[in-house]
Amino acid sequence: MKQYYAFLKVIERGSFTKAAEELGYTQSAISQMIQALEEELGTTLIYRSRKGITLTADGEEFLPFIKRVAYSHAELMEKAKEMKGLASGNIRIGTFTSVSSNWLPSLMQDFKKLYPFVQFHLQQGEYTSIVKYIKEGSVDFGFVNPDAAEDLETIALKEDNMLAILPEDHPLVSCPVVSLEDLAKEPFILLEEGEINEPLEAFKKQGLEPNIQYRVIDDYTIMSMVESGLGVSVLSEMVMNKVRYRFVIKKVDPPITRTIGIVYKNKKTLPIASRYFIDFMIQKLSAAR
Repeated sequence: MKQYYAFLKVIERGSFTKAAEELGYTQSAISQMIQALEEELGTTLIYRSRKGITLTADGEEFLPFIKRVAYSHAELMEKAKEMKGLASGNIRIGTFTSVSSNWLPSLMQDFKKLYPFVQFHLQQGEYTSIVKYIKEGSVDFGFVNPDAAEDLETIALKEDNMLAILPEDHPLVSCPVVSLEDLAKEPFILLEEGEINEPLEAFKKQGLEPNIQYRVIDDYTIMSMVESGLGVSVLSEMVMNKVRYRFVIKKVDPPITRTIGIVYKNKKTLPIASRYFIDFMIQKLSAAR
């Protein structure tokens, strides 16, 4: 392909000498490349005179085809570089418990079947800290409620229901649905989520103030505390999959939902492995709906 690039550079610069300087070859080497290309195509492409160089009639005809071949080759080489980078890439993700324990394991497993040498680094946090990780560059992207991510690009992925969890012997267990008013009267265990907290927002909209006795940053710790009878809580429906804690789950009135999304600074500047994984996740999650 060198002769193709040399030919285009000679035409662009209008000089064998300038093309040689820019490409890092001698003028003689450039001339040999052009000659090899002309022999390959069986015609003369460039006419040289004291006034400079011009394309022959055949050169004019071949020019768009040579451009197409050269640019396609350049794209191919760039893709090869990307794939090499992907093969050994490191994907850094800011995440919280419900996502890292439910979505990510199967997604990472399926992705590694395609790209087995990619490595994952998960940095746990809540909405505020994950946004901070993204802005400071310690993770490539993260999962948060998009409302918590100002000045960042977001893609909403899923609406997740939030449900009340009660000790097995709690009086509210007999109720088919638990109201926020009832929950506000009980010792409440709050999952710390940063500046935005969906249960607290729901209480506030109803003019209620929950009786917060504990503030905890881990969902599973809260489940254990509820199991032990220390209070009640509201957690993501998704995080309660595959758990063996003994508690009772109830729908909440009015319902509480949260939006889970992917957040990053600029997708174009993300490492290739992270871009591929984001697209892979979106495709997988869309197909599962």
